[in-house]
Amino acid sequence: MGDSISAAYGMSLEEGWVALLAGRLADSHPGYQVVNASISGETSAGAAARLPALLEEHQPSVVIIELGGNDGLRGYPVTRLRDNLVSMAQRSQAAGAGVLILAMEIPPNYGSRYTKSFRESFTRVAEDTGSQLSPFMLNGVATNPELMQDDGIHPTVAAQPLLLDNVWPHLEPLLQLR
Repeated sequence: MGDSISAAYGMSLEEGWVALLAGRLADSHPGYQVVNASISGETSAGAAARLPALLEEHQPSVVIIELGGNDGLRGYPVTRLRDNLVSMAQRSQAAGAGVLILAMEIPPNYGSRYTKSFRESFTRVAEDTGSQLSPFMLNGVATNPELMQDDGIHPTVAAQPLLLDNVWPHLEPLLQLR
């Protein structure tokens, strides 16, 4: 479940980090199939509304939640983001899936209080739900203009393997348990 970062904005789906994840899983954990339910522009509320049907249809072992950027860029209340992420994690766990939450960051446009609260929300949700947390997946990417598209928000094709490498150490322990 994700937004444009996981929906491979500005490139083909086959070039995105989620497709690279599918390739890595085929080699390392061949029993897994990846379903990319990410939509560019998705908010946590939109994803939370879509999640029950996706859980029923796919019956996943692991759910990766990469959301929040659009909530933050729109200035939505952080409490709403947190509530939606908690709901998604709990629904996924109730369906028998392990949950990995990918922390997101936003530019400081909305002030330090909002930015800090936004950043801390991912840790809090992971702790409150017993989910696995992956730090900001664009670490080492977002501050490198060569790895970002011209909009300054979305990573390039060249950055996709780095995104996967940032997520993998936090995902792999969940795969071992399932």
